[in-house]
Amino acid sequence: RNHVIPLLLGGALAAGAVALVAYLLWPSWGAAQLSENPAQLPVSVGGTLFNVPTRAVRMKIQRHSGPQERIDLGFIYPSLEPPQAPEHVSADTVEPTLEPIDRIFLSIAAHHDASAPDTLVHTIYPRYLEQTSTPAQDGLTIRAFRDGTPYGGEDLFLAENPDLAARCTREAATPGMCLSMRRIDGADLTFRFPRSWLAHWRDVADAMARLTLKLHGPGK
Repeated sequence: RNHVIPLLLGGALAAGAVALVAYLLWPSWGAAQLSENPAQLPVSVGGTLFNVPTRAVRMKIQRHSGPQERIDLGFIYPSLEPPQAPEHVSADTVEPTLEPIDRIFLSIAAHHDASAPDTLVHTIYPRYLEQTSTPAQDGLTIRAFRDGTPYGGEDLFLAENPDLAARCTREAATPGMCLSMRRIDGADLTFRFPRSWLAHWRDVADAMARLTLKLHGPGK
């Protein structure tokens, strides 16, 4: 019995010491977790620096700072905020109908001196376009690609003030999708969005300009 009391006291002191150490180290553990998941990632693509919201990165393997060959992003439209973490979906909760797309997708890739977007629009695409053009609405012009060409079944939408050039698939069993490109130094930015959004094409052009400014900054 004489040995029990010292053992109990020693155990209590040891437990208290462990609790104290855990309490003192807790702030540093929290800081370490925060540093592993920063809100912004400085990413270099083609030698061009971008500040990318971490939540916007679509592929986990790309969710790190430093040089990358390509990075794929998604933003809620029209807010242009990065999406929240996806909710768990099971067979019981999945929706049977196709939900409308509410995101604008952006891929940033090193271009390695490939044809610039302006060259595609003004030199390469015209070789495959129909001769006639059709005014769409509010200053937007549409030209169809000829069947049997590399872009058969697609249309080219062009506008000025603000500038817009978008190559779009046609509406079919699946919604038509558009891609619009621009180049910044060593990187090409490719935006993808539903063709139906072109009913308000000025808003889409403004969204792409704002995203570019947000990720890369002015005049860099």
